Amino acid sequence: MLRRYYVNNSAQSNGDHEVHEEHCTFLKLAVDVKFLGWFENGIQAVAYAKKFYSRADGCFYCCKEAHKR
Repeated sequence: MLRRYYVNNSAQSNGDHEVHEEHCTFLKLAVDVKFLGWFENGIQAVAYAKKFYSRADGCFYCCKEAHKR
């Protein structure tokens, strides 16, 4: 099943740009996000986000499979 993913355009204090699924609570807290597209999993979404941000990382809560890859 495909899900919608977004990346936070504002980096965290460690320099990472977090990738979130559309229903993640932490996505709702982000002020400036970019829609990445529809992906089967967070690993694919983070790989795509790295085209924009080399320090893209999956959210610990909604993209655990892609967190700190």
